[in-house]
Amino acid sequence: MLQRRTLLTMATAAGFVPAAPAIVRAQETVGVTATEILIGNTIPYSGPASAYGTIGKAIAAAFQMANDAGGFAGRKVKFISYDDGYSPPKTVEQTRRLIEEDKVAALFAPLGTPTNSATVRYVNQKKVPDLFLATGADKWGDYKEHPWTIGWQPSYVTEAQVYTKYILAQKPDAKIGCLYQNDDFGKDYLHGVRDVLKDRYDHQVITASYEVTDSTVDSQLVSLQSAGIDVLMTFATPKFAAQTIRKVAGMNWKVLHVLTGVSVSVGAVMLPAGPENGVGIISSAYLKDPTDPGWDDDSGLKIWRGFMTKYYPEGDLKDGGNVSAFGLTHTMTAVLKNCGNDLSRDNIMKQATNLRDMENPVLLPGIKINTSPTNYRPIRQLQLMRWSGKKWDRFGDIIAGADA
Repeated sequence: MLQRRTLLTMATAAGFVPAAPAIVRAQETVGVTATEILIGNTIPYSGPASAYGTIGKAIAAAFQMANDAGGFAGRKVKFISYDDGYSPPKTVEQTRRLIEEDKVAALFAPLGTPTNSATVRYVNQKKVPDLFLATGADKWGDYKEHPWTIGWQPSYVTEAQVYTKYILAQKPDAKIGCLYQNDDFGKDYLHGVRDVLKDRYDHQVITASYEVTDSTVDSQLVSLQSAGIDVLMTFATPKFAAQTIRKVAGMNWKVLHVLTGVSVSVGAVMLPAGPENGVGIISSAYLKDPTDPGWDDDSGLKIWRGFMTKYYPEGDLKDGGNVSAFGLTHTMTAVLKNCGNDLSRDNIMKQATNLRDMENPVLLPGIKINTSPTNYRPIRQLQLMRWSGKKWDRFGDIIAGADA
């Protein structure tokens, strides 16, 4: 199993030769030399959330593409990505290694809510840019509590609020069952449901949790079915989301099923679950779906497919994680370019928190990236969609979060 991925394209003798002032700056800047920028990452290449490992591989490939295009102020990115197995103690160990031994300039797209929760205080004490986390936990928008950490995707709380409003419009008196991962990731969704239901939450919602170390969620689903719920909300990572879809179908359970947007990958979830088993599931998107024929002629996904063909040919073109990785890295490379020759940690953070109406080739039309020193929520819009058995069909308008 992959333990570490490094990426570095060195300047040749005939290539970039930095002027003396640039050499001095590189020597004084953590994680930056005259020829390279060290960027660190943790991601589960193994363990219960290993389906996300492709994101790290695609990010490495996207940085290779950026390096081939000339890099950043004459420097190439060296991307160091360690396997944390989706285990918070391991994440702490690997993050310390990146900061104290590898001495990276910044962390980028570390994945997971419980894992990042275990490192966020340490990273902020060290004042290391912790950019565009691959998790939608609502707390990553708290610029006062952790000014060196910023998210990227829409908040899980906002997402759950949107789902709950949809459910109330369809089934106002529904008994709602929530299957959730028993950590900060799953609990954020419960907060969003409660925000909408308010005093009705306690008598309208029944919950069942699972641990990431569990082998199945079968018993939890049997319990929820026995409770007579009308709506099932599944707040689970890909492995357990696929299990849930298969089990619900196997139980012949006819229920309105709402699924978290982090587990809608066709390649990693819907196909393994049996595409016919998920017909009618409701979820949401902010990224373009590479399996939707409606995007076949889209210029943004053409760029992505060209990237995949050349730089990550072994990657699954049906896996939305590879689209997410490209979108994340597109944002990060823009930040590095905006830094110019000042790649200090302070300036990297400054540029990351001053993005204005940034276009991204893989975001849905109408969704743009915006940040500021008091806005650490780069993407605050999404659109509902329904699984047809072959693809996700989007419906309704682009919906902005409550604080957008």
